Amino acid sequence: MSTVSRQTFDEVMVPNYQPAAIIPVRGEGSRLWDQQGRDYVDFAGGIAVTVLGHAHPKLIAALTAQAGKLWHVSNVMTNEPALRLAQKLTAATFAERVFFCNSGAEANEAAFKLARRWGNLQAEGKNEIISFHNAFHGRTLFTVTVGGTPKYSQGFEPLPGNVTHLPFNDLAALERAISAKTCAVVMEPVQGEGGVMPATPEFARGVRELCNRHNALLIYDEVQSGNGRSGDLYAYMGYGVTPDILTTAKGLGGGFPIGAMLTTAKYAETLAFGTHGSTYGGNPLACAVAEAALDEVSRPELLANAKARGTQLRDGLDAIGRRYGIFAPSRGRGLLVGAPVSDAWKGKAKDIVNAALKQGLWCLVAGPDVLRFAPAINITEADIAEGLKRLDAACAALTAPSKAANA
Repeated sequence: MSTVSRQTFDEVMVPNYQPAAIIPVRGEGSRLWDQQGRDYVDFAGGIAVTVLGHAHPKLIAALTAQAGKLWHVSNVMTNEPALRLAQKLTAATFAERVFFCNSGAEANEAAFKLARRWGNLQAEGKNEIISFHNAFHGRTLFTVTVGGTPKYSQGFEPLPGNVTHLPFNDLAALERAISAKTCAVVMEPVQGEGGVMPATPEFARGVRELCNRHNALLIYDEVQSGNGRSGDLYAYMGYGVTPDILTTAKGLGGGFPIGAMLTTAKYAETLAFGTHGSTYGGNPLACAVAEAALDEVSRPELLANAKARGTQLRDGLDAIGRRYGIFAPSRGRGLLVGAPVSDAWKGKAKDIVNAALKQGLWCLVAGPDVLRFAPAINITEADIAEGLKRLDAACAALTAPSKAANA
């Protein structure tokens, strides 16, 4: 019998989270089990992290093998798993150089520092960073400032300066704002926390062109959209637009903490010896697991499955939306999917998530008005169908009183 419960959290943890009442204790594939042995279909993926599901045998094998060899040496030395992973990332992407860290926020911190330092080396005052409203780039002071959601930075002032926020998917607004003082434009190809909002192809291409015109770096935050989730290894590939810097984390380690900033040799020179670092970044355990994860998510059949299961999920969500009047048409790319709630359910996305949990389905919100789904990219057709069945039951339970009242 476990000696800890949800109440234990309130007794010993800082109250910056409000976790669910249940505590998962075991996972396999796209299923989780709680302390009482009840199973849940996992459409959340640890917030787009467990890209290969739970307890994937190849990740377990990689971690187990490395655990008996070498855990940590710090960055006064390099190590074989880090070098192999960097080789594979540069071979698979536009990048030529990699910086390893522990999280998406750290990867973005490195990207923004590189951009600022590069801009200041180009010309005096060339240090403006342009970002977009409803963006999310992490929880460090710099990354919440660059992120376009004020609630994450309020109360932590004074904030780093010279960051401009513009409407997402509004190319005209960017054209008016960008200038010779701009060192970088940072964007998520699919805004995650901001409601699972994909960039339009026209916007993505236009941002690249404006960065070229004004000698500004284009930074793609692919912390959430990367590692096969969009149906491409990285979402930029599906847009046909190449950034100068790309950040990745979450699914990179399949659940083991790791982040990375990818860039070209030309821009990597900006972070010369001693300008930036990370004690744990690139440690052998994380890199060994991430190498196994990258090998797996790069497989064409898994990328195809992400697209096929994403279509299945969106079709099912749209059908549920029509049936109960809860959802507007869904959106997203691959298996990063958002279902905006209908006008009658504005502000109640969390209520739907809670109802789904009671039915044995784990999903997420992206703000108060959007449900977010980020299951493993190897999830089966049967598990998508079962998850949709449980969501249907949740929506039926939520709308039953109103249907009875209208009868």
